[in-house]
Amino acid sequence: MYNWSLKKLRRVVVAVIGMTVLIIGIAMIVLPGPAIVVIPAALGILATEFAWARRLLHRVREKIERAANNRKNSNQPKP
Repeated sequence: MYNWSLKKLRRVVVAVIGMTVLIIGIAMIVLPGPAIVVIPAALGILATEFAWARRLLHRVREKIERAANNRKNSNQPKP
């Protein structure tokens, strides 16, 4: 019983902290701040306990990598 309570408490704490950081990151989209860093960090916090956040973080990583590759390819001189 005690072990079950600690697991639930950890999940609630991770959810509260992760959602708070995520809300701050979303607010940084319109306010000054590094939203592009804070939002994936919040998803990383939430991904430690929630599968939906893990999937969303994976999609965000793929999009960031794709954007970085597109930018790198667009900066190369064309033959």
